[in-house]
Amino acid sequence: MTERWPTKDDLASARKRFEAAIPGWEAPAAFGVGLPGTSDTADADSTSFPVVNRRSGYLSAVVLATVCGHASGTRTYRLSADELAEAVRLMSPAEACTDVSHPNMTAWRGILAEIEGTGRRAVAVFVGDPGDPAADAHDARFRRLLDGQGA
Repeated sequence: MTERWPTKDDLASARKRFEAAIPGWEAPAAFGVGLPGTSDTADADSTSFPVVNRRSGYLSAVVLATVCGHASGTRTYRLSADELAEAVRLMSPAEACTDVSHPNMTAWRGILAEIEGTGRRAVAVFVGDPGDPAADAHDARFRRLLDGQGA
């Protein structure tokens, strides 16, 4: 039987289980998954972030962190199609809860459809503290979106 999390309490319990499995876990101040331009070496300013999470989406954050191996702080990770597919798989039981929207799942699936079979990678950005320096150009682009300065 496939696991399902049909209630908000189920979502909270799942989040707590994922958090407990990551030693030193600290929820990020912001996070997102982006789609770089048309190549793996594309300019970070062309990276699109369909969902920018600021102090929200903590279940999605900890599921993504599980796949990336992230525990805390500010950092970016390049994600293969297989890694992003694993995040989608781990997060999919949340869709049984229709009391909340699931924008990260929609975004992740869209990005996955773009990179699958191409060798391209997505980028995951975790911002531990907004005062931290940007980890790289993708993080800098993400921060401009957080500040409402990027389109």
